[in-house]
Amino acid sequence: MKLNLLSCDAQRPDKRAIANCIAEISSNINESLSNELTDILLEGDAVAIEVNDKNSGSALRALRKLSIDYEIIE
Repeated sequence: MKLNLLSCDAQRPDKRAIANCIAEISSNINESLSNELTDILLEGDAVAIEVNDKNSGSALRALRKLSIDYEIIE
C-alpha cells in the first residue's frame, strides 16, 4: 500500500518519533532516509512511502497518533 504523508499537525512534533515510525512502517526506507523524509514532512512538503499490506492497520494508527495527515494512494 502506498501512502502520501501530507503534514504533521502536532504543536511540537517529535522528529525522532516520526523518523522511527517512518522507518518501522515503511518497506524500503532505512533510518537515514527516514530522517530526511521527516525533515521534508515537517517543512510542509508531502512525502510518499510504501507500507507492507500486513502492517497497514498498525501503520495508520501510528501515523494518527503522531498527528500526521495522510492519504492512501493505492
